[in-house]
Amino acid sequence: MDTQQLAKIFKALGHPTRVKIVEHLIRINTCVCGEIVDIFPYSQSTISQHLKKLKEAGIVCGEVEGPKTYFCVDQKILEQFKTYINSL
Repeated sequence: MDTQQLAKIFKALGHPTRVKIVEHLIRINTCVCGEIVDIFPYSQSTISQHLKKLKEAGIVCGEVEGPKTYFCVDQKILEQFKTYINSL
């Protein structure tokens, strides 16, 4: 993992809601945006913006199935990120 990607991930995780979204996705593995909206006190558009930033950083993946997009943490990126953190 290069420093550019690390910086993107750190920046994306610089908002408490995005940290909580990643924690939630790690716990449940996969969910749709609406399920995330149900557990946070924010609108769907706000959650979508947070998910967009997490996807841009590469820490979250989205897969479209019909009218829904399923989100999950990219396990490969997460493991690389954890390895980097543990090396500090």
